[in-house]
Amino acid sequence: MTAETMRQGFVRVATEALDGHPKVAVVLADITTQQFRESGALARHPDRVINAGIREQLMVSVAAGMALEGMRPIAHSFAPFLIERAFEQVKLDFAHQGVGGVLVSIGASYDIGAYGRTHHCPEDVALMATLPGWRIHVPGHPAEAEALLRDAIASEDSIYIRLSERENREPVPTGAGLATIRSGSTGAVTIIAVGPMLDPTVESVGNIDATILYTSTVRPFDAEGLRAGASGTDIVLIEPYLEGTSASEVSAALSDRPHRLLSIGVPRVEHRRYGSAASHDRAHGLDADGLRARITAWLGR
Repeated sequence: MTAETMRQGFVRVATEALDGHPKVAVVLADITTQQFRESGALARHPDRVINAGIREQLMVSVAAGMALEGMRPIAHSFAPFLIERAFEQVKLDFAHQGVGGVLVSIGASYDIGAYGRTHHCPEDVALMATLPGWRIHVPGHPAEAEALLRDAIASEDSIYIRLSERENREPVPTGAGLATIRSGSTGAVTIIAVGPMLDPTVESVGNIDATILYTSTVRPFDAEGLRAGASGTDIVLIEPYLEGTSASEVSAALSDRPHRLLSIGVPRVEHRRYGSAASHDRAHGLDADGLRARITAWLGR
């Protein structure tokens, strides 16, 4: 683990942006307010660090109103509150109005597993992917998150960044495309790992002949990168959120090639148990042992 978490890095980078760019604003719904107070951002920029209270729909609407006035807003909360609860405002106040902003979530699918289903959100990326024109980033390391956040603040686009407490041991450069982590032989299975799933994927593969591709950007999906990097006809997609979220993107990229696809992610079932994120991974087969069992069974080995 690194010394600084993705969430801590977000506060630091956002505070630097507030200090250096008068059009940057941060809109909160109680979550992470204390951290922005400790960073000094609340005291220095009381008109651009807005706490809407526990009113996430208002938070998103306020951020979109700032965007309409030419500002660069960052709206931030736990994923289920920022995306699921306030989705109508994201759809209408940002997407329909044609303005850009940055949505930054924490909590991922079930980082805080002990809080129960109210704080779980494996559906967020699938939901955001229904909106046209949004870039969606799922960093697997704090250094990746920082680079993506700095780029997002400097952009005028609509961008969703999904932060997590789970992280890979080392960062991968955050170009928009798929990066090759490991090359297999011709005809090897091609495994696409997204964000924090890279380390468990690499551990699970072992001596399987496999090409491993990695991305922290799932929308737009790097179709050309997959076409160039795929080793054979067997494709495995491993995502840290709802299973099959990017399956249609993979199939579209390979629509003119024979292929078969195994999608692995959080299944569409209610796991009615409390516990750590690691215990949820084990229950869903998303730890290294579970991934290896699923992949080898699918490959018939």
